[in-house]
Amino acid sequence: MQELTGADGGELQKRYNAFKGNYDRSVSQAEQVAGRIKKVERLAGDLFAEWESEIEEINSPNLRANSRSKLMDTRVRYQKLYRSLVRAEASMPPVLSQMKDYVLYLKHNLNAQAIGSLKDEALNIEQEIGSLISEMNASIAETESFIELLDGGSN
Repeated sequence: MQELTGADGGELQKRYNAFKGNYDRSVSQAEQVAGRIKKVERLAGDLFAEWESEIEEINSPNLRANSRSKLMDTRVRYQKLYRSLVRAEASMPPVLSQMKDYVLYLKHNLNAQAIGSLKDEALNIEQEIGSLISEMNASIAETESFIELLDGGSN
């Protein structure tokens, strides 16, 4: 739109670009956080599965019982940590949603501003169309005169 009209979005354009950039970075970071949480979950699951299977390899009943107790305690601590991560992750979508609302609102204001600048472009186009129609009418008149000469000359 700016290329067509040559209009500059001014301060609104600058604010939109800055806020849109912040929004895009926030979305990207939120996706990275979600990926890291999934990785933590996968790694913890693998660690607990390995720990569980290795307990059976311990011959000493006392050591096996202590290891099993530490496994249970560690799982409880991990579950608390994991729930905390999930709660933190769940707090991101509402904020991102609000940011997206603002990005779209600013964009729509830019669109309204751009449509307003089309008024000048429309006037220019109308003038060009008027000039073109005048040229076409002149060409038609010239051609009609020539045809009349041809028709008049053949009688």
